[in-house]
Amino acid sequence: MPDFSALIDKRIRKALGGIRLAFRSVLTCITTTGGVQTAQVAGLAPEGLEGIEMFQQYGFTAAPPEGAMAIVLPPGGRTSHGIVIATEHCSYRLQGLESGEVAIYTDEGASIVLKRNRIIAVTCDDWELDCKRMKVNASESVAFTTPELSTSEKLTAQGLISGNGGMAIKGGDGGVTASFEGNISHKGGTITSVAVTINGVKIWPHIHDTPNGPSGQPKNA
Repeated sequence: MPDFSALIDKRIRKALGGIRLAFRSVLTCITTTGGVQTAQVAGLAPEGLEGIEMFQQYGFTAAPPEGAMAIVLPPGGRTSHGIVIATEHCSYRLQGLESGEVAIYTDEGASIVLKRNRIIAVTCDDWELDCKRMKVNASESVAFTTPELSTSEKLTAQGLISGNGGMAIKGGDGGVTASFEGNISHKGGTITSVAVTINGVKIWPHIHDTPNGPSGQPKNA
């Protein structure tokens, strides 16, 4: 009597043998235009595929460099209809991440790492932010370690402005370089100016009317 179980198993193995399973390949070219990126990959020699779709997660897109490894899945076992479902490049992947950490990186060394203890570490040469409004809420402090910090327009502080390196101001609207409202307390040192005017009267040079006629110019003691 025939062994039907063995016969069925044989037919299943034969059918599965004709179906191409997922396989490893190497990316040789990427086309980033279009709704879905397409890739040219090199599989098992001398096999090569062109124009196969490379699927990525919604909200994230990347253009892997030439030589990146890829996993190609042929739907229905048809290699010509294969799709790239994962890529990796061992030369550029960030290593040494702790469990739970996440990183975005490029082959040039730029990276954003979501580290343990809720730390976000960004490494780059130029960081460009283009937006209409930006709001930073830092409940403790903000520190800039840089030789120069500049703004193209107004700078407004609601609290105390303090510094240790002096202050240099020039320019201004209507010929006024700086204006103050409120009291000014000078606690030490010397105020030096080529001219001072208080309530329309120039402190130097000016002349007082005296019973004996106009006074002479003020003199330093």
